Amino acid sequence: MATLEEQAINTLRFLSADGVQKANSGHPGLPMGTAAIAYTIWTRYLKFDPHNPGWWDRDRFILSGGHGSMLLYSLLHLTGFDVSMDDLMNFRQLGYKTPGHPEFGFTPGVEATTGPLGQGLSNGVGMATAEAMLAKQYNRADAELFDHHIYGIVTDGDLMEGVSSEAASLAGHLKLGKIIYCYDDNRITIDGSTELSFTEDRGKRFESYGWQVLFVEDGNDVEAIDAAIAQAKMDERPSLIICRTHIGFGLPTRQDTSKAHGEPPGLEELNGAKVKLGWPAEPDFYIPESVRELYTGVGEKGHQAWKEWKETTESYARSYPDQWDELENRMEKRYPVNWEAQLPVFATDEKGMATRSASGQVLNALTNVFPQIAGGSADLTPSNNTWIKNSSAFQADNHGGKYLHFGVREHAMGAIVNGMAYHGGFIPFGATFLVFTDYMRGAIRLSALSHLQTIWVMTHDSIGLGEDGPTHQPVEHLASLRAIPNLVVIRPADANETAEAWRVAINRKHGPTLIALTRQAVPTYDRNKYAKSSQLEKGAYVLADLGVGEPEIILMASGSEVSLVMAAGQRMADEGVSVRVVSFPSWELFNSTTPEYRNSVLPAATTKRLAVEMGVSQGWEKWVGDEGVIISMDTFGASAPYKQLMEKFGFTVENIYSIAIKLLNKKR
Repeated sequence: MATLEEQAINTLRFLSADGVQKANSGHPGLPMGTAAIAYTIWTRYLKFDPHNPGWWDRDRFILSGGHGSMLLYSLLHLTGFDVSMDDLMNFRQLGYKTPGHPEFGFTPGVEATTGPLGQGLSNGVGMATAEAMLAKQYNRADAELFDHHIYGIVTDGDLMEGVSSEAASLAGHLKLGKIIYCYDDNRITIDGSTELSFTEDRGKRFESYGWQVLFVEDGNDVEAIDAAIAQAKMDERPSLIICRTHIGFGLPTRQDTSKAHGEPPGLEELNGAKVKLGWPAEPDFYIPESVRELYTGVGEKGHQAWKEWKETTESYARSYPDQWDELENRMEKRYPVNWEAQLPVFATDEKGMATRSASGQVLNALTNVFPQIAGGSADLTPSNNTWIKNSSAFQADNHGGKYLHFGVREHAMGAIVNGMAYHGGFIPFGATFLVFTDYMRGAIRLSALSHLQTIWVMTHDSIGLGEDGPTHQPVEHLASLRAIPNLVVIRPADANETAEAWRVAINRKHGPTLIALTRQAVPTYDRNKYAKSSQLEKGAYVLADLGVGEPEIILMASGSEVSLVMAAGQRMADEGVSVRVVSFPSWELFNSTTPEYRNSVLPAATTKRLAVEMGVSQGWEKWVGDEGVIISMDTFGASAPYKQLMEKFGFTVENIYSIAIKLLNKKR
């Protein structure tokens, strides 16, 4: 007769497999192979409260191999989260809390959106960083508010992806000992055995990163898994526990084969596994009452732990009221009154400054107000202007720092920043050159999908960066980033628009913002002479109406090109043409305004429109209309001083003026 523990593990296996079979879609192999690992973590170690899934001091569990999502959903259901049996029985169906891969914010208890392999493993590095920072800042000898671990199940695919290598390297350097990952070493991929492509010594690799590496010979041995986790908790290094597992454990013909990975087992194979493991073939989704009581008890034990923690917070609030108020505000995303008044206001200056320089000043002004702002650069701190002057670098021996030196690891930076946002208590940022968003696009996309408040600071935004040449000059990047749903891309025209861009990013609590910034100086405009304020939050606005009467032509641009259309527009106005100049920093923000506002900026009656941007033209057609013209890049750039490049590629006042006049002549 099976023990209660064996029944509890098999419940996870067969709830998962039944869900996949009923959906006729999904991945049974991982849940069946790692059920004992998940059982051990969740029943013996994981600190959580299903009644308070947002508990600040809960342990985080990441199923980095998100394709095995039915395992996580089964755990959430059994331990008391708001995931019903109806949800389990409608796996991968529209309107239920059990999508094909876990989605943060959609299913209670899901800590990170996983499935794109390597992301979850890397998110955990950000979560552990966040825990260490908060613990250092707010814990007191008589009241520890933050002391939790990051547990995860990671897979061959996770370890193969480059992002995980980047993140693991940094985690080892930082000695993030709160990370404990169990590696599902089943030696099978979709194509077949790992012998086909993945024969390195994974243990030695992680040891070289500075991790503690432990081995469990039998991934079904609960006591061995337990002992390894206990040992991991005692080490200051992050830990990888390599567990030898069997994909699709119990399946009569598919265990240890690629056929177990990503397709329903079929009724005959599934029932064969149930017979083999002593499980009733009927009914489907069977949960023995004793097993339900066991998992319910785990959830209630966690709820009691939360109650004890709440008592600690009440004592903390009495003893340290100022620190408690600050912490509560940052965890609940409540901002100081009149914080926007701290934003710098930049004086009119024809020479102006690079918007990356303005961004650095704004960032440092904001960090004086917001203790939750933390982040860093992918080894480009002086170029990105992201150093936080009132802090220090976060290191293994300095958890009090708020600045992260990510090294040349753009993709890991993106995933780690996301992890900090998933964790809570931070407005995290990551910075590099705009062209290198290619290396971190997966993480940026997931920040948008997960509605994370992340800020991506991207400098050197065009051919204006000059001599570094086309390898470093972004051309298609603005268009491709604007294509990501829920990502707001802002390309400010001057220093004051840059301050406004940061204001939008701080106020945007449920989605990421990417700010594209210049290397070269651009003028700072006289708002009293032209527009009274930048109005950047509306995405586009009338910077200046030049000349007399209704506009005959609209010149629009983003970023540094606004100064060019302003100069061309002024020349035309001096010749008697009525010109409207529109600064257009963000398509997404402009799209979110009312039709009336959009028409007030781009009146339908003015059909002669000219857009200028040092990138591909894709997307500008919407704004210029059928009679409009776009001055853009249709090739890669070149290596030369930026003024020569602007001349070569037609981004000059003379060329804009000439094309605008020709466009108007068609009308006259």
